[in-house]
Amino acid sequence: MFQPHGAETAAHGGEHAAEAAHEGFNAGETIIEHVSNSPIDHPLIHLPTLVGIDFSVTKHVLMLWLVAAFVFATVTWIVRRHLAAGRPVPSGAMNGLEFVVEFVRDSIVLPNVGKKWVHAWTPLMLTFFVFILCANAIGLIPVFDVLGLLNHWVIHPDHESFLGSVTHGGTTATANFNVTAALATITFGSIIVAGTRAHGFIQHWKNLVPHGLAWPIYILLIPIEIMGLFVKPFALTMRLAANMTGGHIAILAILSFVFLFTEMFGQAAAGIGVGLAVSVPLAVGISALEIIVVLVQAYVFTLLTAVFIGMAIHVHH
Repeated sequence: MFQPHGAETAAHGGEHAAEAAHEGFNAGETIIEHVSNSPIDHPLIHLPTLVGIDFSVTKHVLMLWLVAAFVFATVTWIVRRHLAAGRPVPSGAMNGLEFVVEFVRDSIVLPNVGKKWVHAWTPLMLTFFVFILCANAIGLIPVFDVLGLLNHWVIHPDHESFLGSVTHGGTTATANFNVTAALATITFGSIIVAGTRAHGFIQHWKNLVPHGLAWPIYILLIPIEIMGLFVKPFALTMRLAANMTGGHIAILAILSFVFLFTEMFGQAAAGIGVGLAVSVPLAVGISALEIIVVLVQAYVFTLLTAVFIGMAIHVHH
């Protein structure tokens, strides 16, 4: 028997609908979509490819711009407001900014690089700390999730539009390994610059291994030290990105219980019950823990960078 074309199309449509209903809620796909970057084939802003590099603006690139603009505008406004007031003693927001500057300088940079180099390396350490802290913190604010709800219920934009694309992907730029690798690359270059400024270019590389050892030992020691030179930025890259990604995945996985139990029992009441009894309390607890992680990870990245730079300066210590 032959089916008309319309009947055949309807049959295929029914099969696809049945498959979608059978698949149901895909927790893994949903979680990955909420923590990943924008798809390569659907960036927010298409830009040409130069030297084999795609310069299109993705979700995490947008977040980098927003964080940088926020930090620059906020710090500039606080400092200009203080200078315009003409008061020698800071107050309000300027007092908080001064606390952050003194904390980074006296608690992180000074103990590791020493008094001679503290003013040379405090600006970089302060930039690392403030930028990473703000990028981590902004990733906890569900701005784009609220925008996604408005898109779904009110605005109804085209999925290919900028407004439709910006609601997909994670908001924590420091959860992207490319971002943390770029920050770690700055640390890698800073280590070389610090050692070169303190001891000279040739002597800095000689300082990688101790002096006065038997020459056969250097055959084994030099490759190990060179590997260690690259392991330091690699560890910074993995630590920051993995910690920021892990917290978001844990929260999303726990909230997914609501939809999984709804499908399992075929009743929304089951999912709501699990959500109120388990998912929401656990998600709130992990979110509170994430607030601490946001601060700790910014501190750890800055501290380790200062330690590595200090090791290049004070070789024999």
